[in-house]
Amino acid sequence: MAEERWEQGDGDTPYRRTVRPEEAAAWEALVATARRTVADGLVVGTSGNVSVRVGDTVLVTPSGVPYDRLTPQDVTGVGLDGRQVLGTLVPTSELPMHLAVYGATGARAVVHTHAVHATAVSTLVPELPLIHYMAAALGGPVRVAPYAAYGTEELAENMLRALTGRTACLLRNHGTVAHGATLDQAYDRTAQLEWMCRVWLTAASVPGLSPALLSEEQVAEVGERLKGYGQRR
Repeated sequence: MAEERWEQGDGDTPYRRTVRPEEAAAWEALVATARRTVADGLVVGTSGNVSVRVGDTVLVTPSGVPYDRLTPQDVTGVGLDGRQVLGTLVPTSELPMHLAVYGATGARAVVHTHAVHATAVSTLVPELPLIHYMAAALGGPVRVAPYAAYGTEELAENMLRALTGRTACLLRNHGTVAHGATLDQAYDRTAQLEWMCRVWLTAASVPGLSPALLSEEQVAEVGERLKGYGQRR
């Protein structure tokens, strides 16, 4: 086993170590996912952030750096206690939110966006109406976490309450958070949530009509069916 090398740093993060091969691979996947959020219109500029857990290290997008400028040398990582252990770029300001998810769930990846339709819905209702059965894929009715300033512990706490029993939630006047066992799963859940928000807004905008909604029992039934969905391995 190769010796782990640490280098002198400064400030609140005095030491940082070299990047392990599995972390380099995870960073490449993280950057690809972050760029996908921009390409698919889920974020604008440097808004939103992505993280992935590798062992006890959380790789996370850095603050204020456009995703198309990130390179393999820009790996940014922290321990589960928030102490920076990889890189010199400052981690995203939403780090408390990401760490809260990892501390409370078995998630291995988190995607946070400012998706347009989801953010719009977050300003209108306390919970996304059950417009489609795929709410079951997120654990049930998607809740809206009360507003708190970005980057705060208060926001992280509000988010965790909204995520109870769920894999995604909306953040009031802010955006979305979704987590999963992989980056692809966390991203797919984010995209699914944005799509459902768009469907509800579209249907609710028709003058004189109200969209038909599903019951929680109907969504729960789909949740059971989804357990057997997909290819057997």
